[in-house]
Amino acid sequence: MKINIVGGGPGGLYFALLMKRQDASHQVVVYEQNLAAATYGWGIVLSDRAVSFLQSVDAASYSDLSDSLEIWHDQILILRGERVAVHGSTFSGMQRLAMLQILQRHCAAAGVEMRFGSRISEIQPLVDCDLLVGADGASSMVRRAFEEHFQPSLERRSNRYAWYGTHQTFDGLSLIFRDSPAGPFVGHAYRYSKTDSTFVVECQESTWKAAAFAQMSEDESRRYCEGIFKKDLGGHPLLSNKSVMGNYTRVTNRHWHYKNVVLIGDALRTVHFSIGSGTRTALEDAIALRDACHAHRNMEAALAEFERVRRPATQQLLGVAYQSILWYEQFSEKMRLAPIAFAYDYMVRGGRLDEELIRQRDPQFVSAYERYKASEPQHRRE
Repeated sequence: MKINIVGGGPGGLYFALLMKRQDASHQVVVYEQNLAAATYGWGIVLSDRAVSFLQSVDAASYSDLSDSLEIWHDQILILRGERVAVHGSTFSGMQRLAMLQILQRHCAAAGVEMRFGSRISEIQPLVDCDLLVGADGASSMVRRAFEEHFQPSLERRSNRYAWYGTHQTFDGLSLIFRDSPAGPFVGHAYRYSKTDSTFVVECQESTWKAAAFAQMSEDESRRYCEGIFKKDLGGHPLLSNKSVMGNYTRVTNRHWHYKNVVLIGDALRTVHFSIGSGTRTALEDAIALRDACHAHRNMEAALAEFERVRRPATQQLLGVAYQSILWYEQFSEKMRLAPIAFAYDYMVRGGRLDEELIRQRDPQFVSAYERYKASEPQHRRE
């Protein structure tokens, strides 16, 4: 089988690796516009579920990946300087570039051809194959080339965010809410190595305008955000990697495949960073697509099977992510709550968790919340 993959991110590389593991005679070529040692962003987050399926699907690459994982069990919310920890959820972080380089090494050893620095200007020549995979991110050229068939929807949301790094480290998956003269900000922070963390700064449109980010350079924006979170950064600067205040774009597609062309990862759908599942879903896409190709000789049947298997879980996740988007678009109003009530409201925002499920994970947190409710005057509880 001849397979062309556009995009050398986690999803594209993992699919390439799995297909070569399945059958070494497959001719698999990955086209990546960046150089092998280049990437955008800092760290990535994987849930315990994501880590477990990587272990079961390809033990060899998992062994190398697991050596680079930083593991934490708490979600930590900080509001008005008060810290509330919610236990019972296991997450792992690792450097995005480290993940890519591990997958690149395994792909090379398996015989995958990787063409870095390949900026594709015309998709049509790549269609002459058994399978063309668009794993080229939210601005996918593959998707644009077959737009009339995929029928994508690109919805620009109102909040602004910038993706930074820092040498400050954090004990858990931390959400830091800070007020400022321009309005409130939230920092999404997590450690991805012994010495480094990702730090995403987010604010609502009104705050972005009041702070005059539109008139700032990249470095001015970085220093402004650094000032907002000075207490939390412990004297460390924010680090920029083309970090500009942009809008999140919610990408979905009515159709997932066309003839021998299929989309995976962010090219297919974007998952809001507040639920940290973008890399996981790309890897799950790669596994499901490999399984479908193994089960069906006919490519169109295989791609239909891929969509049939993956779409229900994807739709459920997108529903949770959308509720999370709406919560963040009104988080300034939520910040009036007491810290324990604020943390509880955050935990149930997506509809995936209720009080009993949270109680199973962290009974002490739920007990503290119940004590708070019991101590509040009736009009506050309503």
